[in-house]
Amino acid sequence: MKTRIFSCLILLTALAFTACPTTNPKKNAKKPATKPAQTNGESADVDFQAFVGRLRKAVKAHDVNTVASMMSTDFAYVLGATPAEDRQGPGVFQYWDENNLWIELDGVLSERFVPKENYMVAPPQFADPASEYTGYRAGIQRVNGSWKFVYFVNG
Repeated sequence: MKTRIFSCLILLTALAFTACPTTNPKKNAKKPATKPAQTNGESADVDFQAFVGRLRKAVKAHDVNTVASMMSTDFAYVLGATPAEDRQGPGVFQYWDENNLWIELDGVLSERFVPKENYMVAPPQFADPASEYTGYRAGIQRVNGSWKFVYFVNG
């Protein structure tokens, strides 16, 4: 019984000491605000990161309404076809269902996005001309001030 009380007192003392601030909060408050650093070309833009997070979550859940609201009106899902030709077919979600592409899309969106021309693309290998990447890739672009999912193609 005494060892339990003694152990509890030691834990409470340790907790009290770790909870005390070790720096002067007034001194830290005077530091100028800094922007988050960009890492390996990935956009540190907060709204971009939020957009990608929502898109990843919606794709994982197969939430077609949310994904559709995040797509551009001329979303490309067949390489080489014009957006008008794309829309004449079964539709992007049916195309993804029939070709079991939701898992592939989820995998590509889990990759890091990097800049390529006017887009943020994943996987990063697609942005490297030396890699000659020909697999599935996703592109996101700022359209009228908002981020939009503009393509997911293979080739």
